[in-house]
Formats: sequence, C-alpha cells, structure tokens
Amino acid sequence: MAKKDKQNSAVTVGFVALGCPKNIVDSEVMLARLGQAGFVISGDPDRADVVVINTCGFIAPAKEEAIEAIRQAVRQKKRGKVKKVVVAGCLSERMGEALREEVKGIDAIVGLEQRDEIERIVAECLEQGGQTPVAGRSSFHVGFSDGSAGAAIHDDRGRLLITPGHWAYLRISEGCDRKCAFCTIPAIRGRFRSKPLPMVVDEARELVENGAVELSLIAQDSNYYGRDLKIKNGLVRLISELEHLESLQWIRLMYLYPAGVDQPLIEAMGHSRKVVHYADIPMQHVNNRILKSMRRADTKENNRRLIEELRRQMPDIVLRTTLIVGYPGETEAEFEELLEFVRWAKFDALGCFPFFAEAGTPAAELPDQVPETIKHERVDRLMRTQQEIVFAKMDDQIGRIWTVLVDENGPDGVVGRYYGQAPHIDSVCWIEGSDDRPGTFIQSRVLGRDGYDFVVKKEDTL
Repeated sequence: MAKKDKQNSAVTVGFVALGCPKNIVDSEVMLARLGQAGFVISGDPDRADVVVINTCGFIAPAKEEAIEAIRQAVRQKKRGKVKKVVVAGCLSERMGEALREEVKGIDAIVGLEQRDEIERIVAECLEQGGQTPVAGRSSFHVGFSDGSAGAAIHDDRGRLLITPGHWAYLRISEGCDRKCAFCTIPAIRGRFRSKPLPMVVDEARELVENGAVELSLIAQDSNYYGRDLKIKNGLVRLISELEHLESLQWIRLMYLYPAGVDQPLIEAMGHSRKVVHYADIPMQHVNNRILKSMRRADTKENNRRLIEELRRQMPDIVLRTTLIVGYPGETEAEFEELLEFVRWAKFDALGCFPFFAEAGTPAAELPDQVPETIKHERVDRLMRTQQEIVFAKMDDQIGRIWTVLVDENGPDGVVGRYYGQAPHIDSVCWIEGSDDRPGTFIQSRVLGRDGYDFVVKKEDTL
C-alpha cells in the first residue's frame, strides 16, 4: 500500500466507478491506494482536482456510459473546474491509445495491470503541465493470444469499500478460459487465474472483521475456481474455509457457469450453514444450435436437468439467469423455444439483453445478423413473459416469514433483502415497523409487493 504523502493532502480526487462487481472491487482498491497516498477523496467529481474514471467496456451500452462520463470530466476540465482526467479499467484496456481519439483531453490511460500504480500515475499527471503518456496496457492483453498464462493475480486486500460495510464482494479469480463467441472478457481480462486460497480467506477475514456479514463471491466463472491451482472441487473447498468465519452469516454464489455446476457443489450448497440458497447461473440461451454457435459447453437438456437437481436438493432455491436474444441467425421458432423454456423454468429473476456485435468477437462476424427492431421486440416479449411469472411467484410468498438483512434506514424508509435478493442486482424488501440499523437481521412477514419489490413487516410488530 502507498505511503502517506503530505504533498498530496490538499489535492482532491473525484472517483467515478462504473461496471460490474469485479470493477467495483478494482475501484475500491484504487480508492484505498489514493487515500493512503494522502489524496483527499471528493464526493463531487465535477469539481475535483483530478477525476479518475474506472470504466467498463464489456458491451456497447457500457462503453457509451463510460465515454459519456469521460466527456463530462473533460468538459469540466475545459471549464477550469478539473485539472486532470485519468481513465482506467476495462475500456482503457480494450481501446488503449484509441481512447484519446474518441475523447480529446484525457491526461492518462491506465491499463488493468497498472491498477496498483494509480497513486503514482495521478501524482505524475499533476507534475506535468500537458498530457502524460499512456500509462500502459496490461502485458496479458498482448500475451493472451499466444497462450501465455496471463498476468499475476492482484491482491484485493485493504479496500476502501463503496458498498455498505455490512456486505461486500469477494473476488476469487480473474479472467476467463471460456471461448464464448460473443464475449470480450478474455481479450480484456486474460486467462483464468484463481487467487490462492489463503489470500481469498485472508481477504474475507479482513472484510468480516470490518463488519461484513454477507459476502458475494464473484468471478468470471466462479465454479472454475481452483482448477488452475490443481485444487479439486476448489469452490467447495473455499466455501468450507469461509464457514469458519464466525461473524459471517451469508455467502452468496454469483456467476456460476451452468456446465460447471456439478454434484459436489450442489451438495455443498445444500449442506452449508452459510451459503444462501441462491444461484446466479447465466444460461444465455437454450436452443442447442445457438448454444453451439455461441461456443457454450452446455445444452438445453443439461440445463433442464441442472434446474431440476438444484430444486430437488434445495426446494427453496432462488434462481437467477441471464439470456441473450437476437443472436445471429436466431429464428422465430428458436426464440419461441427460449420463451417456452422460461415458462417451464420459472426463474425468480432474469436479465435479458439484445445481442451486441462486439468488435473482435467471432459472433460479430457471423452472417444473418438479426435486425435491431426484432431484437428489441424479442427482449420486450421475453421480459413480459418473465414479469407474469415473477409476479405470480411473488404473490405466492404473501404470509411467509423471512429473515431479512437491513441494508438502509433512511428518510424514504427501511430497505432490506431476504436471501433470494442479491445486492444491487435484484429487487429489495421495503420493511414496515423497523428502525433497525443496517447490517441487522430481522424476522419479517411478507405483506405484498410493490412492483418487483416486496413489502414486509417486522414480525414482532404484527
């Protein structure tokens, strides 16, 4: 960690954190390093000396959001409100020097491998009157194409949390070895690398000792954890280690690749005292021809068996998935097959995206690209189908007693989540009759729903 620098004590840094939970972890590490180096973290990036934007570049909407955030910072720089603009994260890694052509006025572009040098880069930016050179792109981005193992694993300990202190993300690996035809992640983040088990446990212990009662395990492919380290049933082993952390109450598994969810993992989830019965399993599609074109290792039949087995062993499990519609060549019949599967599966939560032809991916070069109007019409049809399913399932929960974790107690009310709601991704519970502080678990009865949110009442006030 960087040493405190008195020269930086009057310099304010505004930080804009964009993207997925993995990016949030990177943002939290950078914030900690900047603070430790003596910079003052500002809550107003429009009026800070330096603006650092940690970007996402996974799909077109994320790129557009990042570009607009960069442009806003550059506009403030031209107005004299901001001195320097530093861009980090996945879009920096993906575009490199070309980012300067997209937005004029960037002072430094920070590749993923330079994350832990952010305080030095900001200091050097301030020392130079004009633009600084590109801070560098990750070595693994170049090396991945020739089969290299990728960059070293970052140590994520010592973070300055953006999330509330009672829950946090625990990143267990970096990169991805899957070859999905539509995905840019391997090109951006490199080959799959598991964090060493002791490092993960130490980070988890640090988070719990600082007040976290819920940890969401995140990776590009969580159930692949440990294979590169020759750890058999790596995720199962990790779960077992985390259960020894006494104050930790909820362990949540995110980003489980369907073909890798095996019997040992399902049994571990079912028998665990702390793993919540919740599984985030992005299936992307169910038609076998499309899955093959996507270069996915799963099939419709295997996905169906997986759902049946999860529900057999954990009847109360909450299932979330992500789907892509409008993939090149997707016919109306194949889309209807997907709709029918959704009606059968009755997912508790579902994210649906139109296919984005991302440059450099095999799917972007496929023939029979689906028109945008059809893509968006299919997204709408699928989400209306899912809405009917979810509302019916929510109505069936009325009268149930849940353990709810209080997340926020503010002027708009008390908000929390039961085990079937992942933070920042799923809906929430609005809690009546509670003034409990965030991080408290309370017993609540389900009264009804407000859109996709549940309305519950603290049990001892009924």
